[in-house]
Amino acid sequence: MSTALIHPTAIVDAAARLHPTVSVGPYSIIGPGVEIGEGTSVGPHVVLKGPMRIGRDNTIFQFASLGEISQDKTAKVDDATRVEIGDGNTIREYVTIQRGTLKTADGLTKVGDRNWIMANVHIAHDCIVGSDNILANGTTLAGHVTIEDWTGLGGYTLIHQYCRIGGHAFTGGGSVILKDVPPFMMIEGQPAKARGINSEGLKRRGFSNDEIGAVKDAYKLIYMSELLMADVKLKLAEMAVESPHCARLLAFIESSTRSIVR
Repeated sequence: MSTALIHPTAIVDAAARLHPTVSVGPYSIIGPGVEIGEGTSVGPHVVLKGPMRIGRDNTIFQFASLGEISQDKTAKVDDATRVEIGDGNTIREYVTIQRGTLKTADGLTKVGDRNWIMANVHIAHDCIVGSDNILANGTTLAGHVTIEDWTGLGGYTLIHQYCRIGGHAFTGGGSVILKDVPPFMMIEGQPAKARGINSEGLKRRGFSNDEIGAVKDAYKLIYMSELLMADVKLKLAEMAVESPHCARLLAFIESSTRSIVR
């Protein structure tokens, strides 16, 4: 690694592996077992602990704490657990991303690519966050939460452990999520309830009017038809023949272990 880009007050362990283009700000601490890829910027007063791999072109702002032992009571410092963070993420002030636990096979907390993670977000142990998501200020993920791609989580969204948030979903600020949120849905409330589909987000991502129409029809079936869920699934299966998005909704619902928000 190049010392020219590392502030003299920063502490970087000799066992850390930093690409020569990584910059490290004043008073930051990078421990052993941390690997950081090309072009990533680490601001001042950041603490990074391994085992953790951080990809390329990430921007980590001041006072973030990444790779710390989880707050699960069973976790131990020497557990063989880790954090993986992909490429092109923005990680703002006071974000915490914690290591996985031995409760999962791989002991992994993982964040994908190009996520916009705002101040005071907490990503707990064993969470899997996809790519191109926006996690607004104060959003909190309990353990074992899964976030798919292209979601928008409003400020101070609270997500119960083991919940899943489907791709392209959107949550209103202050939502308390206790069950799985299917793809494409817009939810809000305490506890959160479905309020419609994320039509504006789908338009921005190039969904056609026909595709959005199919998702709207699926929403009406799931949330407005008053059918039993078994009958909803049967009708979704028929719609899935023509719409891959309906097929995705059906697969999500069938794989849910917590049931979906109503």
